[in-house]
Amino acid sequence: MTREIRFNAFDMNCIGHIQQGLWSHPRDRSMEYNSLSYWTDYAKRLEAGLFDGIFLADVVGIYDVLSGSPAPALRGAVQVPVNDPMMLVPAMASVTRHLGFGVTANLTYEQPFLFARRMATLDHLTGGRMGWNIVTGYLDSAARAIGLDGQMAHDDRYDLADEYMEVVYKLWEGSWEDGAVVADKAAKVYADPSRVHPVHHHGRQYKVEAYHLCEPSPQRTPVLYQAGSSPRGRQFAATHAECVFVNGQKKEGVREIVTDIRTRAGAIGRHGDDIKVFLGATIVTGRTEKEAQDKFEDYKRYVSSEAALTHAAASMGIDFDKFDMDEPVETGKSQAITSNIKAMDRAAGPQWTKRKLIEQMVLGSRQQPLVASADQVVEWLVDWVEDTGVDGFNLSRTVVPECFDDIIELVVPRLQERGLYKTEYRDGPLREKLFGQPRLTDRHIASTHRQRRD
Repeated sequence: MTREIRFNAFDMNCIGHIQQGLWSHPRDRSMEYNSLSYWTDYAKRLEAGLFDGIFLADVVGIYDVLSGSPAPALRGAVQVPVNDPMMLVPAMASVTRHLGFGVTANLTYEQPFLFARRMATLDHLTGGRMGWNIVTGYLDSAARAIGLDGQMAHDDRYDLADEYMEVVYKLWEGSWEDGAVVADKAAKVYADPSRVHPVHHHGRQYKVEAYHLCEPSPQRTPVLYQAGSSPRGRQFAATHAECVFVNGQKKEGVREIVTDIRTRAGAIGRHGDDIKVFLGATIVTGRTEKEAQDKFEDYKRYVSSEAALTHAAASMGIDFDKFDMDEPVETGKSQAITSNIKAMDRAAGPQWTKRKLIEQMVLGSRQQPLVASADQVVEWLVDWVEDTGVDGFNLSRTVVPECFDDIIELVVPRLQERGLYKTEYRDGPLREKLFGQPRLTDRHIASTHRQRRD
């Protein structure tokens, strides 16, 4: 294998992200999330470890599915309180030169015109290091927060998303031509009006008559991330995404998703290597297997099963308090993350119970941790890349910052020794670091909205 393995740190601007309860560990610092120095130290640490980026998740509602109440989420700090991830980016960018920033933003509740300006501004301020994780949401509480009765149906949200993407592509790619900015002080002309164009969009969901307010940023369109694994989500990814996030499961399932998305992309004129796939992973490691196992046993003492169920209930759309411990869980038709339900079906069988779910969540999430020595971790990473076609890993935090320190100090050098991890960053914006060029290719659907002059 000669491909370099890529790492993102997977986190959220909150106390309890994926591994529920571990914030209570005495060495964990995530309660400092309201401190700017916490995040700037975090960014410097990741850049020293040559991470490609920090991938910041987000939700805009509260987890109130378990018992029909927000109380379990509030007790366990289950992604609440949660702050705006975008506010962190300028501070982290100011203390780094290369680290990328993948920020989750829910397009269902963001007007495209203002969102396009916000992302272009961040791309300017970071020197072209912005990525956008495109999500359509899965919480009814978020819909109610902005005055709706509930969410749109799962596939309808993707229909809305397709139109949303068309609008932001028109703004980012089509409003300002390359060469529109002349910055001529002598002539007192900053921009050539003939090269700045209005956007006219009249669609089913959106009506926009506007000029994009930002001059072209280094990437124009931020690097596009997406995490849907349902059939509709895969088609959306094949059309729009450059980086796809898949959750851990059996290798056969991951390989099928990776192959399917790249095949779908090829059918619409894109290349397979236009899409990089990142697998979600939780790693507990040490210099020896015993050291890793001892650390794992220590971490398990701080897991909260109630908080883990709270998170699982919201992401699957199932109130587990309605079921006894050994009663088969009836999944029914959910408007939440349908791929999470299917993943659980694969892991525990179609007649799984609440007890089986809790037993699976050994570190407070459904993501099974890898507990292994650094040498074993390297072999595991290589096997997954070779056997499934993924390009890298979104590494979920456990106890911070030591979980990332362990990767940086123990795993990264071993990968570098085998030529499987970069020894320095490539220059240029995030897209250039990932794909070798700063702008979207002509194969991407966004290119159809560019202004072209012969």
